[in-house]
Amino acid sequence: MDSPGPAEGAGPGHWTPPRTSSEGGAPMGEGDEGYGEWQELVGAALLGTDRRRGGGPAGSPEALLDAAAVHTVRRRAGLRPAGARPRPEPAPRDPRPAPPEAAGRRLAQLLAGRAGAGSGGGGGRRGSAPDLTELLPQWLAAAGRHGYRAPAALVPALLDAARARTDLRPQALALAGTRGLWLARMNPDWRFALRGGAGGGELPDVTDPSAVERLWEEGLFAERVALLGAVRAREPAAAPRLLATTWATERAEDRLMFLDSLRVGLSLEDEPFLEAALGDRSRNVRATAAELLSALPQSALAGRMAERALACVGPEGVTPPAECDGAMLRDGVVKRPPAGRGERAWWLGQLVEAAPLSCWRERFGGLGPAEIVALPVAAAEGWTEELHAAWCRAAVRQRDPEWSRALLGPASAPPAAGPGTASLAERAKLLETLPDGERAEWVAEFVRAHGLSEAFQLLGVCVVPWAGALGRAVVDALDIAREAGSYPWSFSGVMGLAERCLDPSEAGRLEALTAAAEEPPDASPGAAAYWAEAFQRLVATLRLRAAMLSELAPS
Repeated sequence: MDSPGPAEGAGPGHWTPPRTSSEGGAPMGEGDEGYGEWQELVGAALLGTDRRRGGGPAGSPEALLDAAAVHTVRRRAGLRPAGARPRPEPAPRDPRPAPPEAAGRRLAQLLAGRAGAGSGGGGGRRGSAPDLTELLPQWLAAAGRHGYRAPAALVPALLDAARARTDLRPQALALAGTRGLWLARMNPDWRFALRGGAGGGELPDVTDPSAVERLWEEGLFAERVALLGAVRAREPAAAPRLLATTWATERAEDRLMFLDSLRVGLSLEDEPFLEAALGDRSRNVRATAAELLSALPQSALAGRMAERALACVGPEGVTPPAECDGAMLRDGVVKRPPAGRGERAWWLGQLVEAAPLSCWRERFGGLGPAEIVALPVAAAEGWTEELHAAWCRAAVRQRDPEWSRALLGPASAPPAAGPGTASLAERAKLLETLPDGERAEWVAEFVRAHGLSEAFQLLGVCVVPWAGALGRAVVDALDIAREAGSYPWSFSGVMGLAERCLDPSEAGRLEALTAAAEEPPDASPGAAAYWAEAFQRLVATLRLRAAMLSELAPS
């Protein structure tokens, strides 16, 4: 009897390759006996037995199902053995070591539990068991840092997990390596791996021009992306030269992804290639090239944008551009604004965010970023919010920590009174430009001053595991919320983050919070028990994370 394929009940990690032969072992075709009867069954199932002439097979849904069951058994039992096909070439050797045996067993447990585990809802989940779904990314990241490959038997399940969750794909495909790509060529369900950007194969010596050229011209997309990254890592200027050899024949979506890879190691040596890309036939490619050039304050495009922006903004006020000419369009300015935005405000924001931040010091008489941001330069005309939002985007694009500090202001100040932006999403982006320790300290102070209700996005950009002061601030804020008597699912997002991001060494300090405290008179019914359960899960998760890291450590 034929083995079932994925649609017929194969579980994760079990897969039957699709049949391609038109002879024995192939699915039934038009020339096969019984094909017409099968089509009649399919038609009745699609249209309904009451809408088929004669009422469908035997005139009832029950009879239809009976007939389909009988016919399915007949189809499987009646298949003729297929002719032998050539055995596929073995998968290329992956020289990386497999993880220790205990770590491999842990990966199998995480992959088996991903379908039935919770969705990372933290305090919104019930039970004290850790969420295996959210521990899988951490296992993959730690295994990648150690340079391991996936155990061979778990590669199919790993590919299934990567297919279901796009956030897992980069790390999962890197861990699957050459064997993962080898399997992906044989299963249509895993074709995403061939365009996943993590080559996983053995790359040629990047100092060998002929080998690089051969893989660049003949390789799979994922292999070409990996090759471009390897070339970029060894000699940044060689990457745009390699791109230029096939640029005119690449698809627009591939040009965009290749161009995006130049963000790593971006320098003025990339300027000629990026300037040429400003004339690309794809609008997205042009926009990305302009964005990359504006991140280079000394580029010609940045200079052109500075000249335009300085003509619009100064100590005397703001005068937005009157039109969007062809030169502005070529430099990446989008002419048509989104719904609800005025054209001139839209153009002004794009000019300011693309201008080098260094140009404003001289324009404002030598003042520093904090002093410039504090000026009421545009208040009378109502341009302050537009101007500050554009400076925020410029600080993020140019990775300028001094301007980011000025636009963030003190963490203890009310968010609505921030000097640059009240948007927590924008604040999170600004925080990413600060050094890790300073970022964690700023967010810890924000949590101490304002609690957790607005801190979720800010916590998400802090380096894991959270630094001591930040971890303590989060735990203290959760304890305050527990004492207030509300239900824990009001803080489910932060609790889920804490499970993933707190230092595992904090488990012992949290043990005291796992017991159900006495409920205050005005508390929500049963809240204390729910909080105890949430803290029990947090402690269990931290201990499991500690065990995972210990298992992955080389012996």
